Amino acid sequence: MPSLTFWFEFASTYSYPAAHRIEALAAAAGVDVIWRPFQLGPLLHAHQGMTDSPFNVVPIKGVYMWRDMARVCGELDLPLRSPSRFPRNGFLAARVVLADKTPGWASAFTKAVYSANFADDLEISDQEVVTSLITGLGADPETVLAAAGSDAIKAELKANTAQAMERGLFGSPSFTTDDGELFWGNDRLEAALAWAANPKTL
Repeated sequence: MPSLTFWFEFASTYSYPAAHRIEALAAAAGVDVIWRPFQLGPLLHAHQGMTDSPFNVVPIKGVYMWRDMARVCGELDLPLRSPSRFPRNGFLAARVVLADKTPGWASAFTKAVYSANFADDLEISDQEVVTSLITGLGADPETVLAAAGSDAIKAELKANTAQAMERGLFGSPSFTTDDGELFWGNDRLEAALAWAANPKTL
């Protein structure tokens, strides 16, 4: 089965609808999804010299983004509540995604974190919030958090970020196909899946 790697950062607004759309669309296209969290901050700093979200750096762009998010989430019937703090630190949550290798864990926990951040306005960097999300998915928080704090998982997240930079990523969500094609943005998800299913020669 062809695969599509879904690169995401928990601070990313448009990754929220992408995370909730990708599984059904990928199943229909006959494409396997690889969930890969990474840290966008180092990429923004390296490529554009930014130390904050582009939507904060350019306020008028931020105003547009939140209105556009309302439209996008409205069409998907996804609840949206602009976070009282933006962007939030998703470092712990990203490590938790990687800490449990059980099939289905990455997708379930990722969607739970995005909903906590962008629908419930919860502080996703808070260990108590993360613990509650883990418990809500039926996993043992102590075991998962211990794994998430290990050197191996920290190194895996760091390696993901390095790979994202090597592959030319500059934003989230991004998608890469088996043949190395890169697509950026929630609105390019369908195109990414179509390419993954039927690679082209241009």
